[in-house]
Amino acid sequence: MTIAKTAASGGPGLHPEVLAFTSSLALDKALLTEDLVGSLAHLTMLSRTRLIPSEDARAIREQLVAIWKGAQAGTLVLADEEDVHMAVEAEITRVLGERAGLLHTARSRNDQVALDLRLHVREKVAEVLGVLAKLLEGLAARAEAERDTLLPSYTHRQRAQPISLAYLLCGYGAMFTRDVDALGFVLEQVDVLPLGVGAIGGTSLPIDREVTRELLRFPRLTMNGLDTVGDRDFAMDFAYTAMRSLLHASRVATDFYDFASPEFGFVKLDGEIACGSSMMPQKRNPDVFELIRGKAGRAVGNLNTLAVLVKGLPGGYSRDLQEDRQVLLETGPLLSSVLGMLHLALGKVHFDKERCFAAVESDYMQATDVAEALAMKGIPFRTAYKATGALVRACQERGLPLAKVTLELAQSVDPRFDAEVLKSADPRRAVERKANAGGTGPASVEKQIAELKSHAARARAMADAVPRLAALFDSLQEAAL
Repeated sequence: MTIAKTAASGGPGLHPEVLAFTSSLALDKALLTEDLVGSLAHLTMLSRTRLIPSEDARAIREQLVAIWKGAQAGTLVLADEEDVHMAVEAEITRVLGERAGLLHTARSRNDQVALDLRLHVREKVAEVLGVLAKLLEGLAARAEAERDTLLPSYTHRQRAQPISLAYLLCGYGAMFTRDVDALGFVLEQVDVLPLGVGAIGGTSLPIDREVTRELLRFPRLTMNGLDTVGDRDFAMDFAYTAMRSLLHASRVATDFYDFASPEFGFVKLDGEIACGSSMMPQKRNPDVFELIRGKAGRAVGNLNTLAVLVKGLPGGYSRDLQEDRQVLLETGPLLSSVLGMLHLALGKVHFDKERCFAAVESDYMQATDVAEALAMKGIPFRTAYKATGALVRACQERGLPLAKVTLELAQSVDPRFDAEVLKSADPRRAVERKANAGGTGPASVEKQIAELKSHAARARAMADAVPRLAALFDSLQEAAL
C-alpha cells in the first residue's frame, strides 16, 4: 500500500491515489545513474562556490556514492516517492537528516530532470553509434565478398536493371550513413547544460554554471531558463532519428522477407534466425525480419507521442512533460536492439548466386543498356529506346531472353543493331558499363564501400568522444570540493 507523503511545503500529504497517479518513479528509476552523476556535479559546484560547507558536501557525496554502489550491487531499495530525484534525496535524508537538503540548493526538479534526460540521450546516442558502426562495417565486408554476385534490382517491385549484390548492400549502407550524420546532429543539440536555470528564471544564489558545465563536459550552456525547462526538442530529434533509422531497417527487412520466399528464392536463411511453424513442419519463417518491420512502428508511435505531448504547451515547465519518460527511455534500447539484430541476421543470410543470376539472364533487364549502346552510335536516345523496345517484344514473342538475342533477329527489327551493341545485352557487361559515380559498376562500388567504412569509422570516433556516465561518475567522486 502506498503511504501518503508530506507535501514539500509542509502542508498535508498527497492522497495515496494522487501520489500513485502523479509518480514517475517506476519509469525514471532507469535515470538513477544520470541523476547521481548530475547531483555529484551540482554538489561539487556548490562546494567550490562556498554555497555549502565542504564538510557537508563530502558527507552528501559519500551517500551518493553509496547509492551508486547499492544500485550496482542490486541491493538498493528506494523510497516510494514521486520520482527518482525525490527518492534519492529521501535516501540521503534517511542517513544525514536535514543536511541532505543542502543538495537541492539552487536546483529545481525542472532543471534537474532536463539534465538527466540530456545525459541519458547523450549516452544512448553513443551506444547507437557503436551499433551503427558494426552494421556499416558488416555491410562493407559483405559487399567486398559479393562483388561478382548479380541479381535484379526493382522499381515498382518489377525487375528493373541488373546490379551486383555489392551494390545492393551499399545501397542499404547509404541509408545508415545518413543515420550517422543525423545522430551527429542529435549530439550537437543535446550537448547543452540545462542545470542552473532553476525552476524557470534562474537563482539569486551566486552559482557558477561554468563549473558544472566543465565537470559534466558539456560544450555550452542553455541560453534561457524559461525555454530550458520546457524544451524537449532534443528528445524529439532523437526520436525522429530513431524512427528514420528503423524505417531504413524495415525496408531492408522487407527485401530479405521477399528474397527468402520461394517466389524469389534468392536467399536461404540460416537455421539460427529462421523460425519454425507451430503447425506446418515444412515452413521456415523470416520472423526476425518481420519483427524488425513491426518494431519500426513503435518508433513512429514514440515520435508522434512526443510531438503531441509538447503541442500547445505554454512557456516554461508543465507536468505534462513527465509523460516523455516512457517513449524516451524506450527509444535508445529499441534502436540499438533492432540495428544489432539486423547486423546479426544479415550475417546469417546466404544468397543462391545461380538462382540470382538466372533471374537476371532470363529476363530483359539489360534493355536500357542496349538502348544506351545504340545511342552511343549517335542515334537519339528516344529513337534507340523505341528500337530496343521493339527488339524486346520480338524476343518475348519467341520466348527468348535478351541475353540470347541473335544478330540476325536484332537486325530484322532494326538494321542499326550490330554485334558491338548486342554485347551490352550480356548482364555482366551491363553491370560493368555503369561506371558513373553512384552506379553499379565495379569502380563506383569500390568507392561506395570505402564510404561505408569511412562512416563506420566516423561513428566510432563520435561515440568515443562522448563522455560516458560511468567515467563521469568516477571522476566526480574524486573531484576536489
